[in-house]
Amino acid sequence: MKNYLGRIILLVEDYEKAAEFYEKNFGFKRMFDVTTDVGQRFLHMGSDPLDTLGIWFLKADTKEQKALIGKQTGGQPTMVIYTTALDEEYQKLKENNVKIKIEPVLTPGYSFLHCFDLYGNEIVVVEIKE
Repeated sequence: MKNYLGRIILLVEDYEKAAEFYEKNFGFKRMFDVTTDVGQRFLHMGSDPLDTLGIWFLKADTKEQKALIGKQTGGQPTMVIYTTALDEEYQKLKENNVKIKIEPVLTPGYSFLHCFDLYGNEIVVVEIKE
């Protein structure tokens, strides 16, 4: 038996705005986007269509779910996104007016920054030095 990670789930207000944010800022692509005959939408995004790891956006429907948008992890980071070029990623985030919480921290083995998505989910962006 083999177990592996699939998708993290993010509650969103608007599928298209969420998809646009992750496409524009992290280069993610729509890996799966289907709306069922009863109107339920499955929008999965990730960096590589051959990889199972990605984000599954779910539209918040109830009052309780709407209250959790951007707060699903109680103030802790929601996800880590790895990059091979933190400097370039940082410049892109700044150009797109993404809110930065922690400016780039550079160490000999890795570099990272913290930013927020359009709903306030905290993202850690990390470059591992080879």
